[in-house]
Amino acid sequence: MAIQFLVTHSGGFHADELLSSVVLTRLYPHARLVRTREADWITPAGDRVIYDVGRDFDAAGLIFDHHQKNPPLRDDGQPYSSFGLIWRHFGRDYLRALDVPAADVESIHASFDAGFVLPVDLMDNGALSPSEAGPLLADLTLPMLLESLKPVFDDRSPDADDRAFDRAMEVARAFVEASINRKAAKRRAEAVVQTAIAAAGDGRVLELPMGMPFRSAVVRAGADHLLFVVHPRDTDWTLTGIRRDEDGFALRADLPAAWAGLTDAALEAASGVQGARFCHNGRFIAVAATRDAALKMAELAVREAEG
Repeated sequence: MAIQFLVTHSGGFHADELLSSVVLTRLYPHARLVRTREADWITPAGDRVIYDVGRDFDAAGLIFDHHQKNPPLRDDGQPYSSFGLIWRHFGRDYLRALDVPAADVESIHASFDAGFVLPVDLMDNGALSPSEAGPLLADLTLPMLLESLKPVFDDRSPDADDRAFDRAMEVARAFVEASINRKAAKRRAEAVVQTAIAAAGDGRVLELPMGMPFRSAVVRAGADHLLFVVHPRDTDWTLTGIRRDEDGFALRADLPAAWAGLTDAALEAASGVQGARFCHNGRFIAVAATRDAALKMAELAVREAEG
């Protein structure tokens, strides 16, 4: 059956499913990209590729997620994100679609995996902090990425440099304007977070009306007592930890170890909270069906953190 749908999760996006989409839309240009969490869509079927959602990895079934209890690992034990799984399964076909000579496919597949895919996988799983990445991310800095858009050496067409410049300028413009917009949004968020901090008082949990940047406002307010943040997301609620440092992944408190990687009934049983839906293996985020369930999970997480 032909692939008609490329299915990933809705809501905020990350590098792994975005880059996976780059690969898959090249291979299946006529397929419809569907961003959703609806059960009917994220159930494997012969007409779709499912990635970064679905809580299962089965290449034969064309589902490529890494959020389950026992996630797929590389041969050396390092974690995959959806991008790594998609690259492992589809990367060679992608290279062939870009007219890479057959004799070079394996070596380029391995080189791109090590230098581009692996850092994305590690960062998505919280196994690598940008501040600690050093040489591993050297080729993924914005200046290097922009320069990679220069023409290849044997493109001798008279307008090659100008065409490449125009393309690179649009990419650069997107990053510059996104950076400015995010800084402005961060300023807007600070007032909302400050109000929420006041409402939290001496409590350990900060409740926000929506997802937004909060760490800098928490630090500026000297709210060192806060451990977790709860806020609505689409049709559910999230519970997240607060990072100790701006550039690191270490949290003021982790979610309970017994919850790691669990979903639905298994997480409800482990936590004792009806409506508990998901806890990331990295124990930095959990999802609940309702506000009450999220707050109950937060209360349990605080209790365990304070021991």
